[in-house]
Order: sequence, then structure tokens, then C-alpha cells
Amino acid sequence: MIDVKVEVGRNTLNFNTGYLAKQADGAVAVSYGEVVVLATAVASKEVKEGQDFFPLTVDYREKAYAAGKIPGGFIKRENRPSDKEILVSRLTDRPLRPLFPEDFVNEVQVIIYVLSADSENQQDVFAINAASAALFISGMPFHGPVGAVRVGRINGQFIVNPTFKESEESDIDLVVAGTKKAVTMIEGCSKNVTEDDMVNAVVFAHEHIKRICEAQEELRRLVNKPPMEYKPFTFDPELKKAVRERYYQDLVDLKHITVKKPREVARDAIVSRAKEELKELFPDTIGQVSAIIDALDGEIMRMRCLDEGLRADGRTLTQIRPIDIMLGVLPRAHGSAIFTRGETQSLGITTLGTLAEVQKMDNLEGFAEKRFMLHYNFPPFSVGEVGRTGNPGRREIGHGMLAERALEWTIPDEETFPYTIRQVSEILESNGSSSMASVCSGSLSMCNAGVPIKAPVAGIAMGLIMEGDRYAILSDIQGLEDHLGDMDFKVAGTETGITAFQLDIKIEGITPEIMRVALMQAKEGRLEILRIMNSYISGPEKEVSVHAPKIKTLMVKSDKIGEIIGPGGRVIKKIVEDTGADVNIDDTGKVVISSVSAKAIEDAERIILGIAEDIQVGKVYLGTVKKIMEFGAFVEIVPGKEGLVHISNLDTSRVKDVSDICAVGDKMKVKVIKIDRQGRIDLSRKDALEEN
Repeated sequence: MIDVKVEVGRNTLNFNTGYLAKQADGAVAVSYGEVVVLATAVASKEVKEGQDFFPLTVDYREKAYAAGKIPGGFIKRENRPSDKEILVSRLTDRPLRPLFPEDFVNEVQVIIYVLSADSENQQDVFAINAASAALFISGMPFHGPVGAVRVGRINGQFIVNPTFKESEESDIDLVVAGTKKAVTMIEGCSKNVTEDDMVNAVVFAHEHIKRICEAQEELRRLVNKPPMEYKPFTFDPELKKAVRERYYQDLVDLKHITVKKPREVARDAIVSRAKEELKELFPDTIGQVSAIIDALDGEIMRMRCLDEGLRADGRTLTQIRPIDIMLGVLPRAHGSAIFTRGETQSLGITTLGTLAEVQKMDNLEGFAEKRFMLHYNFPPFSVGEVGRTGNPGRREIGHGMLAERALEWTIPDEETFPYTIRQVSEILESNGSSSMASVCSGSLSMCNAGVPIKAPVAGIAMGLIMEGDRYAILSDIQGLEDHLGDMDFKVAGTETGITAFQLDIKIEGITPEIMRVALMQAKEGRLEILRIMNSYISGPEKEVSVHAPKIKTLMVKSDKIGEIIGPGGRVIKKIVEDTGADVNIDDTGKVVISSVSAKAIEDAERIILGIAEDIQVGKVYLGTVKKIMEFGAFVEIVPGKEGLVHISNLDTSRVKDVSDICAVGDKMKVKVIKIDRQGRIDLSRKDALEEN
């Protein structure tokens, strides 16, 4: 068993190998505090026939036993991965994938288990470190290692690997991964901080990442596993030469086609022609034609950016695609907006619900609630294809969470706006930057719904073309530039600061200077998009939609909670039945009444306030006769509270029969004359009449 330790923040990060999962190519357990994460890495020994790409899968799973829990549900075992597990799987995959050589196409599977979890330390960064270490010692051609840390900032001071509690207090929450040389991945959000602050956070993170990488290097030195032998994948050199000679100019001529689908049709025609014309010369490798043409297309696109400052669709490097906006397009939705940027279109829909509709989550850390959620849908028709529909995939969950984080800071607190908010982005058309379009449509849709957001938010995706020392940064990238470029850098924020960003690098990393330039260029683009958005809507609507529930919040004394709820919930259930309003009450005495009907809310409020009222001896009430007895009448003076008017107190003169004076349902003024120790109330109509 081999251990290597490194101090990171307030705890020791420990890498352990040689005892667990010894049949895997690489297996490393990482511990930090009471968190233990095991990562295993296995590569296939053979390559599938015709495979020309690198199949890497990363699966992160949280075991319930890690937190001393039994899984919920009927079968009491871990089921399909949660959204969080999928997000961490993606988070781990992204900094690892670019560090495998292009000629390596063996299938690689990384499986990560959280074996122990505490309620203090967040596990996701340790999954990245464990996965990197498992790959690095496995003998695979992995050009790591990768280190990862989480960065927070409290009272202007950066902290590494903040606890759950510290992250709640922090104005920055970033996961940063990288090699010793450069940063390769960033994921996170912030509370409207500046570009300089974000760059400084990344630089701070990288200093710790370097030491984590050094620890992994020491671990590999001690393991000393021989390199894996594999058959490098290479394109047929003669086929590459033939394709370049015959079709290069055809691909150059595609620059005149600036619309996605016609360009794809023209490119596919070149591929089909090349396959037909070359199949007899290269019968065994003709299947490589499409990938070779793809590489040539990328080469042409990249050099045009560097040499001419022009892009595939004819834009300059900083130019934003044309933007069109429509508001309030769905008559019954609480808020809606269509945001179209170039050939990417997001329909944003806002739905408002009561606080009883918050999303309840059971994580290793315990139960949590979420009152703002954003769901992103990417149907196959959005790219003109036929494909699978159904449960959201990893891409949809990841893009949705990024957009959610971008907008989360702008959501008003519960006291200001006591609603649960569900935001949906339906991607109706896509040619790049659909997650950032979702940010824009979401901000617009919530304004249309009357959500008093702190500030409008826009998102933009930045790209990078880098050849040696030359580089070009592209604003508002489309799909082709994402596919064939070196960087996908998504930045979302307000006019004054950043709320979320995500950086993925396809090369070995970028310098802080390039990041700084990209962020400032992104800011210029973001401000332009916000200017256009603000020209369509000046701010949130003053009132929520007529179709949205109206909400009234009350506070009652804590000793009245039981009376409002009643035995077995009978009283509160009757209030709901009688008024049609939804009523929720918590342990503090906070009562939330909601309904689409203002009258229903008023009726429920009147009843609840009546129940909560302290009955005063000597006070006259207008009550309702509920029951007639020989000896008197029971009168409800406030909802849920009745008193007895004895026959002797029904009138100023002698009463022979109670029914001569009143009937069930009659209204009558009565005076409270006594409340005994058991809470029974004596009433008098006679005294009330005499006061008049």
C-alpha cells in the first residue's frame, strides 16, 4: 500500500493505492477530512473495428452508506444517477479528456465511488483528483496529472476547498482544474463579481493545483507501472493526401455559405463525392474520409480566423450574431420569452408556484430545498435530426444547471417574493451557445412574469483558435467553432459583474492573460446583448400574471398553530375546502395562503385571523348560530370557536323556546361574559342588546 500526502487548505489530501481494487488498471482512494473517494480506471485491450474516436466514460456515484443512510424508495438501493451525480461525472470528465493523445482510441472507463462523506467537505473536487491519479498511475497514455480545488471568497479573502457552510457565505464558488502548467477547466458561479476578481480566484486556485499535481507525480514514481502498449490510430496518409489535393478548394469555397443547414448539405455532398470517387483506390480506409474532411474544414476555418479575422459565417472575431426577442408569447404561461441569436433559439417559460412546491432533495449531506430551478430541453429537431426523446441526458442536465447558476443570484429572497420559480428553456433551434441563450430567455421570461429580479442577465460563449504563439478569441461562437476550436468559455452576468462561467479547454491549457483578454471581450459582448434585451423590456412587470397564484403571508402566535391545524389537520383542511385557497403553516407561526382567486385568499385570511384571535371577555362579536339546544344556542363568534348563549341570556325578556329567538345560520351579536379554565365560552345576547 502506498500513501502520498499534501496539505491543501485546512486538511491533508491523501492519495492511497495498492490495497483497494487491485485488478483495475489504476485505483486510487483519496481522503480529505472524513471524505473518502475511490476512483478506478480501466482501458480496453483491443480497439473496436473501424473506431476512429476516443470513447471515455466517467461515472460518479454517491453511496448512501457513505453518510450512514439507507436509500429511500421501495427497493432500498441506489438507483439511476441523480442530477448531482451526473453533474460531477461531467465535471470530472472535462479536464481529463483533452489530455489523452489523439492516436489513442481504446475505450476507457473511470468509475468513482464516494465511500465516506461528512457534512462539512464537498466531494466533487476529490472525485477529479482521484480520477486523475487513477489514470496517471495506470500506465495509460494520459498526459496528466490534473489537480482540482474549489475556491471561495469570504470578506475579500480567498479560501481553498471551503466547507458547505462557507460556500453559502462566499461570493465566489468555483471548481478549478488544471495541470502544473495551465488551467484546463473552470466551473462555477458568483454573486455578481468583477472579471479581475474571477481571474485572481483562478490564479489562487492554480497555486494549490500545482502541489496536488506534484503529489500525483510522486505517487506514480512509487507505483512505477510500465506504460501501456497500444496500437496508435492513424489516418491513411495516402488517403489524406488525395482528399487534400482533390477537395481542399471545395472546402475553402464553403466560406460563401454562411447558413448552417445549407453549409452542412454542401459539406456532406463533398464527403459523398469523395467517398464515391476514392472508394476503389482506398477500399479498406474509405470510412476515414468524413473525419479527414472534418479536420481539413477545421484547418481552413482556423487559419481564416488567424489570417483574415473572419469566421465561417462571415462575422468578425468580436461580432455578435443578430438578435431577435419576443415577449409574452404564451397566453396561459405566467411568463414567456423567445430569444433568438443567429440560428440558436430558446423559448423561456416561467411558472410560479407556492412555497409548498419547492424541490426537496435528499443528498449525502442531508435534506435540502430549492425554490428556483431551471430545466433545459434539447430535442433532436432543434438541429434538424431524428433522435431519442425522453428523460434528460447528461448534456441537458449540465446545460440546465449552468443556466440556473447564472440566474440564481438575481432571484429575490423568499420574504420579498414568496414563490417557487420553475424556469424552462425549450431549445427550438441550435447552432451553438444554447445554454447562454437559455440564460437570456430565462431573464426575459422572468421579467415578463413579474419576478422582481435584481438585474437582467445575459450569457455569451467565447472561443479560441490557437496555433503556436498566435491566437484569436471569438465572441459568440457557433457550433462549428465550438467543434473545431480550442476553447468553449461560457460567461454570464449583469452589467456590473459575472454570475456564472464555465471554461473547457481542448488543448493543454491557457494562461491567465488569455483568460483575462477573453473575459474582457466577453464583457463587451455581454453588455451589447443586455443593451438589446433592455430595448425590449425595461424591467420586471409590476404584477404577476393573472394566471399565477397570489400569495399572502401572515404571522400568528406559536400557541395558535395547533388551533389553526386542528386535531388530525381537520381545521386547516376545512379552511382549504371552504375557501379553495391553499394554506401552509410552519413551526414559527408563518402562514402562507395562496390561490389564483383574491377572494379565496381573503376568505382564508379572515378565518385564520379569527382562529388566531384571543377572545376577550366583555367584547361584542357578530356570531353565527351553529346549533340549537333546549337550554340555549351555540354561536360561532370567530371561525372555529363557539360559545354558549344560555336560554336565560338570549333576550331581555323571558324566553320559553330557543327557536323563538333564533335558528341555525342566523347572525347575532353576542357579548363574551365568561371564559372558564377549560376554555369554554359563555355568551350573552341580552347583554349585547342592552349595550345598543
